Amino acid sequence: MMDAKKALTETDGDMEAAIDWLRTKGLAKAAKKSGRTAAEGLVAIAVSGDTGVAVEVNSETDFVAKNAEFQGMVGAIAGAALGASDVEDLAATAVNGKTVADTLTDAIAKIGENMSLRRMRKVQGDVIGSYIHTAAAPGMGKIGCLVALKGGTEELAKQIGMHVAAADPRPQSLTEADLDPAVVEKEKQILTDQARESGKPENIIENMIKGRLKKFYAEVTLVNQTFVMSADGDTVGKVAADAGAEILDFIRFEVGEGIEKKEEDFAAEVAKVVQG
Repeated sequence: MMDAKKALTETDGDMEAAIDWLRTKGLAKAAKKSGRTAAEGLVAIAVSGDTGVAVEVNSETDFVAKNAEFQGMVGAIAGAALGASDVEDLAATAVNGKTVADTLTDAIAKIGENMSLRRMRKVQGDVIGSYIHTAAAPGMGKIGCLVALKGGTEELAKQIGMHVAAADPRPQSLTEADLDPAVVEKEKQILTDQARESGKPENIIENMIKGRLKKFYAEVTLVNQTFVMSADGDTVGKVAADAGAEILDFIRFEVGEGIEKKEEDFAAEVAKVVQG
């Protein structure tokens, strides 16, 4: 209310000019906050037909992630992501008459925290299943997983999504062929160095490396991991195959993963929210 009154005063009562003045002020506020770390927020998932999409929108504090207005904005962005090709395209996509980028800028000015559209990714398949862990609202939470199947059921896809959320270590790829070659090469080097320290003959060392590499693949590729819901120790790939399904793709997004966060105590976090 005070900002609106000041805008009208600054523009001699010109309504259109006052709107522009407020818009400019909002951009300035957003620019001022853009350097602040935003490592909280929400992962949201949207599914339509044979396509599922996951997006991550970050805020500075968990307080904002629990805000209904922020959640509504994130849900709208996820819906818009179904029609976008990548995160840059999504930023330029319209949501409620404004681009996603402008929507975020306005939210930063209004709420007083830095926010960012961090990433999005899609999966496609005959069947799409989703799972949200630590849900804050329908379709969004701290961890979001999507699984695309050829054949099978949505319930099976959801159960595999639950595995993806819970697995330790987390699956890095669907199969061995999908693993980052740099990751494989690094692991091979580590395993080679470890095996050579044993002092065994070269032919024994080669077999040791092969065996340990096979174990590594079983730990980090989804189809080779032991399914967390299997009482018989079956792999995820076998569970899917037994159900007449093939896993085509999966996504696992966790809020803030890979972002270096500043450690703050609870009082400091509250104070920051109050001060804007």
